[in-house]
Amino acid sequence: MTDVKVLNFMGKRTYALVFSVVLLIVSIGSLAINGLNFGLDFTGGVQIELGFEEAANLDQIRNTLNAQGYRDVNVKFFGNNTDVLINMQEDNNPQLGEQVLALVQQDQANVQLRRNEFVGPQVGEELANNGGIGMIVALGLVMIYIAFRFQFKFAVGAVTALIHDVIIVIGFFSITQMAFDLTVLAAVLAVIGYSLNDTIVVADRIRENFRVIRRDDTEYLINISLSQTLGRTLITSLTTLLVLLALALFGGELIRGFAVALMVGVGIGTYSSIYVSANILMLMKLTKEDMIPQEKEAIDTDEVPTWLKDIEGDEDETLEDQKQ
Repeated sequence: MTDVKVLNFMGKRTYALVFSVVLLIVSIGSLAINGLNFGLDFTGGVQIELGFEEAANLDQIRNTLNAQGYRDVNVKFFGNNTDVLINMQEDNNPQLGEQVLALVQQDQANVQLRRNEFVGPQVGEELANNGGIGMIVALGLVMIYIAFRFQFKFAVGAVTALIHDVIIVIGFFSITQMAFDLTVLAAVLAVIGYSLNDTIVVADRIRENFRVIRRDDTEYLINISLSQTLGRTLITSLTTLLVLLALALFGGELIRGFAVALMVGVGIGTYSSIYVSANILMLMKLTKEDMIPQEKEAIDTDEVPTWLKDIEGDEDETLEDQKQ
């Protein structure tokens, strides 16, 4: 297992640390300044789906609805260019779908109303709160599991990497202002699971090498562990990214945000499993003593009580008599 070419990952750990800090600053800064473009699931409002016989003109639909005074109109294709999804920050009105349909039919004929749904703001606020609590609970349980499964320093590294990944994925949606809805939140939680899986594979190999390789150089032991798992990590990530790319391109508007969030998460999760969690182990000065349980000290014969020595002596004399 040690004949693998050892790549000097930890030799570049300072650059990786700077890169991660820059990504985190940009992400947190964008969240503070721009916030997230919450979808209808969180903000509440009306969602209307229209079906056209020919390709729809989104700009024309958007301008028509804005001219009528509708608030925060978001018009986009839904799967193909003949299906259109319209989101608006409007109060609940069962007739709103028919009103929008009548306005659109003034410019384009052969339009059908397929869906008219309303999501209340209280429901959206509850979903946002529950989603945030869910992520915090997940991170806490992960830290407890890894602390018991491996060692506390591994738990700190793994949770740091997960927080790093979550912030950057959310920051990406803040920078691009893509809609952040329930499907994206589900993708963020999936990123936690994916990144954790990679981190545990690397941690398990680090623990194994710390126990079997007779060398006290922590940097070398981490480098060889990362080198041994690199092939598995890259193959898993690339095959996952290919599937997600297909979903993003051909899966339709409904799951595009989910696929994009996972693509960003898989990419940054692969990076963090190599550099962030391992970097934390270096900063916390992981040693072989952390991995190998302390052996029980041998009992000094001088410290053996006299009564125990007498018993052992009597037993030896009895055995001699039996032999004779």
